[in-house]
Amino acid sequence: MRAVTDHACDLKRQGNSIIFTAAIVMDDQVVATARNEAADTNDVSRHAEVVAIARATEALGTRDLSGATLIASCQPCEMCLSTMRWARIDRVIFAAQQANTKPEYFRFPKLTITDFHAACDGAFEWHGGLDEDRVAHIYAAEDDT
Repeated sequence: MRAVTDHACDLKRQGNSIIFTAAIVMDDQVVATARNEAADTNDVSRHAEVVAIARATEALGTRDLSGATLIASCQPCEMCLSTMRWARIDRVIFAAQQANTKPEYFRFPKLTITDFHAACDGAFEWHGGLDEDRVAHIYAAEDDT
């Protein structure tokens, strides 16, 4: 978690405007890390979580990431949660929570992670707010930078 939030803080210090970071961990090993690449590629699907999942599936040679944990600097959006489920990732932990971030980070803001969790009959574990204090300034609703 610390490496993911450190990465986000480093990107903020460097003046980046889109600051989301993620990692995939399996068997206590970091398999892949990523940052949001949407601005670099003009591909709106290149969120940090999606990029990390793609790198992990490539590194492991499988689309099935059962047993993996997705770690993110901010609560994954709806697209990222769906991608996580398609990859069968069992657990997601994240720092900044949806309730404490800018509304624009979620296209379906009335759908919460609790809704996603219930919609798949609890097929994944989730824990939010870990290290949130370290990245709150990046994602806070009152922060316009």
